[in-house]
Amino acid sequence: MPARRRVPLAQGQEALAACARAGDLARLGRQVRATAVRYSLEELAARAPGRTVEVRVPPFGAVQCLEGPRHTRGTPPNVVETDAQTWLMLATGRQRWEQAAQAGAIRASGQRADLSAFLPLTSAE
Repeated sequence: MPARRRVPLAQGQEALAACARAGDLARLGRQVRATAVRYSLEELAARAPGRTVEVRVPPFGAVQCLEGPRHTRGTPPNVVETDAQTWLMLATGRQRWEQAAQAGAIRASGQRADLSAFLPLTSAE
């Protein structure tokens, strides 16, 4: 069952496109960044449905994705957590997963916590 969309598609796509074009994400404003993060998390869940990995981008949102064994209680065995700027850089293709992981900008635990095959969600053009 795909994740339920909360961000209207047009609004989310517009916010994510603004992030892809922006030179400095911090200058976009909190509302645009929040919308882009929430939309991109929903998009990830739609493209990789499941409940094996929990992706957290505090304070804006979290989503479960990827098929496989699912957890039902407590902390899931596969968790990815990062800040909004790093997540948006990954989602727009402005940074690669490996670069962010080596820089310590991603906290990932579990065997299935590598999302590099699913990112970027859009490209920075």
